[in-house]
Amino acid sequence: MLIQLQIVVSGRVQGVGYRYYAQMKAIQYGITGWVTNQADGAVKIIATGTKENLKVFIEDLRRGNPFASVDRLEYHECEHADTWQSFTIKY
Repeated sequence: MLIQLQIVVSGRVQGVGYRYYAQMKAIQYGITGWVTNQADGAVKIIATGTKENLKVFIEDLRRGNPFASVDRLEYHECEHADTWQSFTIKY
């Protein structure tokens, strides 16, 4: 069964390739959705996948890439209103 999460990641996550990192991990785990920068310096992600795949995706997001520093990661399940065929970076 697929679930959809809204994830907000704070810290040094803009200007360090974090959105690209999130996209690569999402593709690796078969997760669809999108990632975008927020005005407050955070990164917002909408991710749809299996519970198991989302769990390892979140673990990787907490770790971040070598240039990022994740201070906080919050997520909650949201209504599965939209579906995507891929995982994209929104600009």
